[in-house]
Amino acid sequence: MKRKVSLKDIAQKVGVSTALVSYVLNGQEKQKRVGEEIAQKIKQAAKELNYQPNQIAKSLKSGKTHTLGLIVADIANPFSANIARIIEDEAKQHKYNVVFGSSDENAEKAWDLIKVLLNRQIDGFIIALAENAEEQIQYLKEHHIPFVLIDRYFPEVQASYVALDNFKAAYDGVEHLIRKGYKRIGMINFESGLFHLQERTRAYHQALQDFNLSAEPGWYREVNEDRLKDDMEQHLQQLLLSEEPVEALFLASNKIAINGLKFINERKLRVPEDVAIIGFDETDAYDLFYCPVTHIRQPMAEIGRNAVQALLKLIDGDDTQTQLNLEATLVVKSSC
Repeated sequence: MKRKVSLKDIAQKVGVSTALVSYVLNGQEKQKRVGEEIAQKIKQAAKELNYQPNQIAKSLKSGKTHTLGLIVADIANPFSANIARIIEDEAKQHKYNVVFGSSDENAEKAWDLIKVLLNRQIDGFIIALAENAEEQIQYLKEHHIPFVLIDRYFPEVQASYVALDNFKAAYDGVEHLIRKGYKRIGMINFESGLFHLQERTRAYHQALQDFNLSAEPGWYREVNEDRLKDDMEQHLQQLLLSEEPVEALFLASNKIAINGLKFINERKLRVPEDVAIIGFDETDAYDLFYCPVTHIRQPMAEIGRNAVQALLKLIDGDDTQTQLNLEATLVVKSSC
């Protein structure tokens, strides 16, 4: 069996002390005033010798595993997949690894993932909360486990979070429809107690009220995620194929929007002639649809980077809470 390369091997190759090699490979060359040329030689030698640091020893020494736990809501959703990649890339810039799991919008599964990741001694969490997960957040707080919430949060629970200003994002979308001249505007959202989804609904009603537009009770609909296809079929039948159909639809998530576009396509309805559409979040389906869809784009790179940076501050002992509500961008296409 081939002997593992040590710091001493690198030191002998470069002709320096093992202490100097240790400083450079642990990112302390500036602090220890190691010359740039020597530092580069040490890094190159480590690469040539295929040096692999002993992570267990490093963890015991520092008290950190340099591993973050990420729990997303639904890895099948493009939003979750994209945000996971951004967080992984940002963590790597800070020499952290990311272990992640998907709660599938289930609080019990999220709790199981939290316990598994704690057993792996991760240094902190980035979590997209499932509904009814308040107790899990309280547990992390009581046990002084660093965490940052992304995408959704509970206003009544004091915690660090990086999320979207969902009210403004949704309001801007509905206002765009109004200014385009649409008056009969419907909305479909998920049945949910999650704050970010409730904010999108609140914005819809507020925008209509501010522009003195009446909203028939039947123009706002909610779908159960477990019965998404059937619920969408039923609601869209009534919203679009009744004697007095809506002129425009605000679809409050990419999953809802994709199902809506399928229904419209199957019924051979024309966009925007028969119905104007605004979707939430990004998905390739918006551009692949025969009429590219106007949508609300979340600043995912900002969300991911800020979440990692906020968590690393907590891990390093800075207890200052980060609470960011970032602005979305309305991407205007052909659908309205």
